[in-house]
Amino acid sequence: MSVDIDTVKRVARLARIAIDDEDAGRMMGELNAILGFVEQLNEVNIDGVEPMTSVTPMVMKKRADEVTDGNKAADIVANAPASEENFFLVPKVVE
Repeated sequence: MSVDIDTVKRVARLARIAIDDEDAGRMMGELNAILGFVEQLNEVNIDGVEPMTSVTPMVMKKRADEVTDGNKAADIVANAPASEENFFLVPKVVE
């Protein structure tokens, strides 16, 4: 796959980048080099290679997924200026 000047100008317009003919020619060469590298990567044989998230083998630390209510409502409202039945009391702001 190769990119021509018209494609470079169209992509630049879509990206809202102002380029002149000289820059478009330079960008055409750079984009073609990038696409050539991507085509080389497609030729690599990856059969039997497992996906990885790190270059070193790691096991993700996990905690038990337990549903709890926390039992900390009294601790949470302990420092509140005013509370009632474990709810914060605030002044009325809308009349």
